[in-house]
Amino acid sequence: MKTLNPPKTPLSINQRVLFPGTFSASISSFQPNSTRSGRRISFSSRSLKSEYNNPEKSSLDSLLDSGRKEGVLGAIKGGLSNCLSETNLHLTVPGLKSKTRGKVRDIYDGGEYLVLVTTDRQSAFDRVLASIPFKGQVLNETSLWWFDRTLHITPNAVVSVPDKNVTIAKKCSVFPVEFVVRGYVTGSTDTSLWTVYNKGVRNYCGNALPEGLVKNQKLQNNIITPTTKAEDHDVPVTPEEIIELGLMTEAEYCEASKKALSLFEFGQHVALEHGLILVDTKYEFGKGSDGSILLIDEVHTPDSSRYWIGHSYEERFQNGLEPENVDKEFLRLWFKNHCNPYEDEVLPDAPEELVSELAWRYIFLYETITKSEFKPPLTEEPVHDRISRNVELALSSLK
Repeated sequence: MKTLNPPKTPLSINQRVLFPGTFSASISSFQPNSTRSGRRISFSSRSLKSEYNNPEKSSLDSLLDSGRKEGVLGAIKGGLSNCLSETNLHLTVPGLKSKTRGKVRDIYDGGEYLVLVTTDRQSAFDRVLASIPFKGQVLNETSLWWFDRTLHITPNAVVSVPDKNVTIAKKCSVFPVEFVVRGYVTGSTDTSLWTVYNKGVRNYCGNALPEGLVKNQKLQNNIITPTTKAEDHDVPVTPEEIIELGLMTEAEYCEASKKALSLFEFGQHVALEHGLILVDTKYEFGKGSDGSILLIDEVHTPDSSRYWIGHSYEERFQNGLEPENVDKEFLRLWFKNHCNPYEDEVLPDAPEELVSELAWRYIFLYETITKSEFKPPLTEEPVHDRISRNVELALSSLK
């Protein structure tokens, strides 16, 4: 597949994009139900310790402090010294070639297949902050749970799962586009929907937005705000520009966008049944050797998706409060308060209390979404040794 280098600055925003026979990205008929200005009041802006000492705990605190937590924390603390921070399977598994190191995943060329290892690395500020016990296993198993349940929407690239942290996948030509699907006006990054909307943008990535939206408000229709993959940051782009740049053909974009919207709608339905709101997420697709478009990477994980607690959303929204969320913001805030994470060459070690709390939150989301109990590894065998053995056996069986 031809991959072009996207521009380093955000592309111009076109008017409404509508391809014949496909969905319309416009939501101009949306009628906002409030004219309040959004304001951020988040539990994560306060210290973790003071929040847990508050006698009037929110419903989120009650959930996170459930009896299940105490049992899991024991395994988490035992896993602090056995995190999977780095892998070198090309040195331990015969037949594996080059290694590509992503923020969280290490990807190995296995000839006909790719070996994707999900590590315990926790990244933010474009660097690794810490290693979180069992995070890689949680992300890998969450994705696999969703992959299995979305086959009625799209095929995926999964071939086998030889280890709790590993997925072996078909090789495919990856489209250099991330399909970011949003159901709410929220976010705080430069490319988030609320940030650009609050700055006055009313047509974003081909989506016409009405006046009067407020932060955390639900959109009448889910929308796609695609980005291209640049070296240092993602660049917002319209569907027309994706096609003009040669990143995808019109037919490929139309098919992938339909799949993305269907995946998100299904994910929202499942999440709501389990007490959560799937707020936004991102999908990646590739083209297989037979020309079919495959879902790749990860699906609806705590890393790729934003989740809110469902039952308290409406009341908090009406009162101008931030929705209850289960995310990693408190860890990011700790680093911002104790160093300059963008410029300091060496970062301080994250406190074990915060690392353990984030590990629990990942596990909490996994168990809430899948309605199954998270099972840590039963032995204290070094993770890298276990993965090497399992991957070598799996690859030999695929020959």
